[in-house]
Amino acid sequence: MSETGAAPLKVLIVDDEPLAREGLDALLSKDREVEVVGQATGVDAIALIAQLRPDILFLDIQMPEVDGFALLERVGADAVPAIVFVTAYDRYALRAFDVHALDYLLKPFTDARFASALARAKERARSRRHGVLDARIADLLRERLSPRKRFLVPARDKTIVVDANDVDWIEAADYYICLHVGGASHLLRDTMDEIERQLDPQQFFRAHRSAIVNLARVREIHPLFRGDCELKLADGTAVRLSRNRRREFEARFAQIGVRR
Repeated sequence: MSETGAAPLKVLIVDDEPLAREGLDALLSKDREVEVVGQATGVDAIALIAQLRPDILFLDIQMPEVDGFALLERVGADAVPAIVFVTAYDRYALRAFDVHALDYLLKPFTDARFASALARAKERARSRRHGVLDARIADLLRERLSPRKRFLVPARDKTIVVDANDVDWIEAADYYICLHVGGASHLLRDTMDEIERQLDPQQFFRAHRSAIVNLARVREIHPLFRGDCELKLADGTAVRLSRNRRREFEARFAQIGVRR
């Protein structure tokens, strides 16, 4: 029992790294008001959440196979009363957490930061026991499922707002992506896989590993050797369409009836 006489709050730790799980377990063991009832990877956590019904979930975001957001989408936003997200630097995720006022721990985190996040999680979990629901996780998941409408591009003394509709194509650039908008280019620290997931699949298409095109900007399709194609965009840019993506591109392009 905790110092207040109530049953300890049940905590489940979900992280694909055993050392990270053990580190959280060690910190949590110092608090008599909580009890760690399990540890799991993203894949195993789905069944454990249903079985253990934890009050608090410490959830890593970047995990193979099933990441933190995918896990929540599978189990439902209300499956766990309180969630503390644990993540390495991820600007998109951190911005979303801040917008929805959600608790997160940025690896590596301090003991003080951990204690603050745990205190708020305990408060939310106890409120849930008294019937107070928290809609912020559901709001976050709804936002993630909605196509991204704009990009915020940091500049030297300002932030540039780029509407997704204005993007001609997106190019991989080492650890960055490059948004090509008219005659301008904007660098963002992100991955092609993450950006592809965020964009409207009815508007944007992954032409090959290093390029995503706005279908509304495609003006000509030129066949090349060995089944590859070249897409000519409205601004004159030529983007290669890999042969293994050609059939999907043609089906998508015809289906949506892109206006020219």
